Amino acid sequence: MFIKRLEIKNFRNYSDIQIDFNSDKILFIGKNAQGKTNLLEAVYYLSSLDSLRAKNDSELIKWNENICNIKAEIKKFDVDVDLDVTINPPNRKKLKVNGLNKNKSSEFISNLTTVCFTTNDLLLLRGTPEDRRKWLDLAICQIFPAYIERLNKYNKIRTQKNNYLKSLKGNLNADSSLLDIWNEQLAITGSNITFIRINFLYELQKIAQIKHKQISETEELSIIYNSSIIGDVSSLKKFEYNNEYILEQFKIKLEEKKQEEIIRGQSVIGCHRDDISYFINGSEAKKYASQGQQRTIVLSLKLAELAFIKDKLNINAILLLDDVLAELDDIRQNYLLNAIDEGTQTIITSVDTLNFKDEYLKNVEIFEIKDNSICKL
Repeated sequence: MFIKRLEIKNFRNYSDIQIDFNSDKILFIGKNAQGKTNLLEAVYYLSSLDSLRAKNDSELIKWNENICNIKAEIKKFDVDVDLDVTINPPNRKKLKVNGLNKNKSSEFISNLTTVCFTTNDLLLLRGTPEDRRKWLDLAICQIFPAYIERLNKYNKIRTQKNNYLKSLKGNLNADSSLLDIWNEQLAITGSNITFIRINFLYELQKIAQIKHKQISETEELSIIYNSSIIGDVSSLKKFEYNNEYILEQFKIKLEEKKQEEIIRGQSVIGCHRDDISYFINGSEAKKYASQGQQRTIVLSLKLAELAFIKDKLNINAILLLDDVLAELDDIRQNYLLNAIDEGTQTIITSVDTLNFKDEYLKNVEIFEIKDNSICKL
């Protein structure tokens, strides 16, 4: 997989930019706050229809503009593919592949696959459960694009349920038959999401453990999925939890929490409240791991994503590295750069070239970003 050309209009700080790529190794350099991350975000958006930082699509549009556009020409399996996204809130975003409109998000994001590693990811362990769920869901979408439709359906049902709960708030004597309908739909969709997450983590952990051991030499990584429905699940035990069992438990838990939800006027249980825990040699990393150990975990997860995608889809995902080398020590820097397979197009942002050895800089396309313009060096 290879990005040949990127075009953005009114995206973040850029009015109109076109960049042609001719190498597997791309480096954007420039001082902070020049827009380096924005370019990676544009590429990432084409692969996920989600932002690296913004909560709403409207935040992606350049100040004083109403609409933005991201286009890319990519090569996948030796076939050229044109991708085109137009963001125009409050209207629904327009998605085109080779000039043809696509109504489903899954039909669009299946064309471009990326793995993005940013400085924010280094805080993944110390961040919020929402941060960890978002990472997991977006990683799954890169391999199983149809998963995004399940997430959208679940969130839509949850929103409708919450609106109904607000109308019932505190009234335990009200007719709650409609709530039973929402709960039934929520359980069906939510149990499937939980099942997919556990299966994904099971596969990812096997690869991440190898990567982690290669960096740390002596430490063993393990991952626990913290489900609000079935409790803590070791991802090594995924086969103990089939979809039917999770669905049954989902319905039981929703019934148990029914009165509490009516009193509070909101959903209090479901896969939107789940979390992920990481352990090193049996100790919870969030509480006990050093910064170096936490960086090793995140680095192992990102490299495992790359390997997982190659194994499942038989393609090299595009690797996006946003200023992370400056946050890694020499050992982890070298491991990351040496672990990137040949043929993996890698787009890196950095303040300068000082973090790179001369050997790596061979055959690298370097672009300097300054004052909202881009110049190839």
